[in-house]
Amino acid sequence: MLLHPTLDLLNELGLTGMAKGFQNLDTQPEARALDHAQWLGLLLDQEVTVRRQKRFESRTRTAGLRHDASLEDVDYQAARGLDRGLFLKLGSCDWIRSKRNLLITGPCGLGKSFLACALGQKACREDLSVVYYRASRLFAMLTLGRSDGRYAKMLRTLSRASLLIIDDWGPEALNADRRRDLLEIVEDRYDRGSILITSQVPVDRWYEIIGNPTLADAILDRVVHNAYRIDLSGESLRKRSTPLLDA
Repeated sequence: MLLHPTLDLLNELGLTGMAKGFQNLDTQPEARALDHAQWLGLLLDQEVTVRRQKRFESRTRTAGLRHDASLEDVDYQAARGLDRGLFLKLGSCDWIRSKRNLLITGPCGLGKSFLACALGQKACREDLSVVYYRASRLFAMLTLGRSDGRYAKMLRTLSRASLLIIDDWGPEALNADRRRDLLEIVEDRYDRGSILITSQVPVDRWYEIIGNPTLADAILDRVVHNAYRIDLSGESLRKRSTPLLDA
């Protein structure tokens, strides 16, 4: 008799996970053998599960990841020099909690973007905030923001995420505005959050992309010195018709 009033109250309180669990338990005859503490424990477990899933879905929407990738989908058999042990270690997301960086480099077609998105998805699952941008769109957005007054707000948004993914950086050289943008981003995040950069250009050539030696030193000192590095090599995986078709 109390089923419907209890469900109404749970939903009114926003406890939708507990409400669903209550309905499920009520339909299971064996659940009648459970005592009150066991019932409550099962309902709380259901509520926690639902809330975690909602937070994960919200974080992935905000992140805007390019690929629907996960660690379970990563192909370690492909001949591209991916260190399975290192990548699984990175999958723990401890490097993000420690505010370290990650640089993934290698020729086009080796799945750099996919690997970055897989790590981004895992970070979302670990309840860490993530923001993803292709480098060209990030700089274009900041250029627009500089002209319409949103520049400072955009930089604040970029600085707050636990992980900022800058995908497909280079090989075009940066102009003066983009050098300053990158310095602002890196400076705001130094010792405050992690950056994951993917690029077709080897790290030792990034000075050429930045252009200005003084700014290059300032930027790369903050990005490279505490970064994990994944240097991929080999033939493109595009011909394999797998999810690893980009970057």
